[in-house]
Amino acid sequence: MKRLVAAFLIAAAVPALPAAAQTGQVTQAIAGTRLDLNVTGEVTRVPDLAVISAGVVSRSATATGALQDNSRRMDRVIAALKTAGIADRDIQTSSISLNPEYRYPQDQAPQLTGYTASNQVTIRFRDIRNSGRILDALVAQGANQINGPNMTIEHPEAALDEARAKAVAAGRARAELYARSRGMRVVRVVSVSEGGAYAPPPAPPVPMMAAAERSYTKIEPGEQKLQVTLAMVFELQ
Repeated sequence: MKRLVAAFLIAAAVPALPAAAQTGQVTQAIAGTRLDLNVTGEVTRVPDLAVISAGVVSRSATATGALQDNSRRMDRVIAALKTAGIADRDIQTSSISLNPEYRYPQDQAPQLTGYTASNQVTIRFRDIRNSGRILDALVAQGANQINGPNMTIEHPEAALDEARAKAVAAGRARAELYARSRGMRVVRVVSVSEGGAYAPPPAPPVPMMAAAERSYTKIEPGEQKLQVTLAMVFELQ
C-alpha cells in the first residue's frame, strides 16, 4: 500500500507534458518564409476491366409464367457467359424483381394486364476487346437489357504511386520557381498531405448498334486518367 501511495505522489509531482511531447511529435518552427502549394500528379493507363450489366425482362399474363420464362432465358444467358470463359467470381446477380402491370381506363378502376419479371447480373470482363462479341452472344441467348460499360483499372495502386511521385516532383519544382523569383532558396519540405487520389469518371458509353449495322459490337478501352492531389508546405530563406 505504501508503494502505491509513493508512486502516486511521484507521478503527481511530475508536470504535465505538452501533447506533442507525449506523442513523440516535435513541431519545428519555420524560421524563414512559408510557402503553401497544392499540386497534382497525373498518369494515364489503359483500363483492364469492363463492368457491364446484362439481364432479361419477361412479360406474361401470370406471375408464375413471367418468372418461369425469365428463369429459362437467364439460364441460357449465364451458360453463354461461362461458355465464353467468364469465371463465376466475375458474374454477380445485381437485382431480381417481379411487378404487376395495369391498364388505367378512363373513369374506371385499374385493370391488371400481366406481370413483368426482371433478372440482372453484373459482369466483369477482363478481356475488354472481346467483350463485345460476348454481349452479342448474350443477346442471341435472350438478354434484352444491357447497360455499360464502366471501364476501370483493377489494381491502380502502382499507377497512383507514380502519380504521387509526379506530384511531389511538381511541388518541388514549383517551390524552386517561387524561391528564385524572390532571390531565395528552398530550405526544406515542412509537410506533405494527400488531398485525394481518384480516377475521373469515364465518358458515357456509346449505345450498342443493331446487328444489321455492323458485324459485332465493338468496345474500345481507351485511356483513363488517375490523379493524386497533395498539399505541400515549404520553407524558403
